[in-house]
Amino acid sequence: MDSTFGLTPQEWQAVALSLRVSLWATVVSLPFGVAVAYLLARRQFWGKQLLNGLVHLPLILPPVVTGYILLMGFGRRGPVGGFLDDCCGIVLAFRWTGAALAAAIMAFPLMVRAIRLAIEAVDPKLEQVAGTLGANGAWVFLTVTLPLILPGIVAGAILAFAKAMGEFGATITFVSNIPGQTQTLPSAIYSFLQVPGGEGAALRLVLIAVGIAMVALVVSEWVGRTIARRIAGI
Repeated sequence: MDSTFGLTPQEWQAVALSLRVSLWATVVSLPFGVAVAYLLARRQFWGKQLLNGLVHLPLILPPVVTGYILLMGFGRRGPVGGFLDDCCGIVLAFRWTGAALAAAIMAFPLMVRAIRLAIEAVDPKLEQVAGTLGANGAWVFLTVTLPLILPGIVAGAILAFAKAMGEFGATITFVSNIPGQTQTLPSAIYSFLQVPGGEGAALRLVLIAVGIAMVALVVSEWVGRTIARRIAGI
């Protein structure tokens, strides 16, 4: 089989699909992550602890359980999946979009935690001063809070991206392991380890996964420090 840079077409497909899934999982979930983190950090309301528990539940549950819940809820016979299929023709189960959904849910707690810590580090008096000058809540958030928490948002997004890249249990349960369609990097590594002679391909993909994770962490640190210096006026 022809290969480029030592990778076969199937391996390239797994890498490209993982990057695609992780990018969409991060981009789509980021606004929700900021909103949930702000609610948990700055608001008091009935059910706050319940929301906090639901957000962090994927960290506690076995990933296979999360994948099964997604399959029951978002599969074609599930209440949400059936509705989306009937009204919009959207199918998530056994599609790459379903892999993005599973990855987003598994990575969401890490994203929310990083952003929440950044919000809690902002002195509420700064927001209160802006409010006394006549700015409404949304404008205070956009002009005061958001610039100050940008390092946390960047860190949360990159951590979520890296987590999405490594998601396996929930993804394979919800969308299976179809080469070229739902076979992400971890699924491809698992598949290669199940066949004789597949250790070389698995090792190549493992090295790529480690490389992407390291790059993500380095970029997260660099971007976070750069934004922090600019905010501080250094």
